[in-house]
Amino acid sequence: MPEKVSGEGLDRRSFVTGVVGLMGGIIAAVIGLPALGYLLAPALKNTASDEWVPLGPLEGVPIDQPTLFSFTRVKQVGWERNAASYGVYVIRGSDGSLSILSNICTHLSCRVSWKDENQDYVCPCHDGHFGKDGAVLSGPPPRPLDRFEHRVDEAGTLLIHLVEG
Repeated sequence: MPEKVSGEGLDRRSFVTGVVGLMGGIIAAVIGLPALGYLLAPALKNTASDEWVPLGPLEGVPIDQPTLFSFTRVKQVGWERNAASYGVYVIRGSDGSLSILSNICTHLSCRVSWKDENQDYVCPCHDGHFGKDGAVLSGPPPRPLDRFEHRVDEAGTLLIHLVEG
């Protein structure tokens, strides 16, 4: 017959089994919960970004001349980090108005460039042409260039509203 531990009615085998099970459970929780958190965190993380991006001082933007501003944003999706390059044309009117247009063609996402000689944006991929206001002049683009919401902060810095999904 197995020996009893201190007269409480619990034999040694049951006691050792219970202690080993308890210690195994503690060790599994200490190792398993952080590992589970590591594996699930990227899937639970919100990947949408909504931010105001500073382009620079408004006073440096010439009047009635589309000016290209470029910037890069790093986005992490799961364990993968991607750097995305953006470009926008800023048009500052003589009346103080501002237009911020994307430099991405709405047809196949090629980069458009401003051509002073014709006063239009030209897409090199399929010869799409856009007016100074971003409207489609000719070619296959289905809609005008995208516009960005913008504001100028108290220091005179031009900010655009960038929404990524």
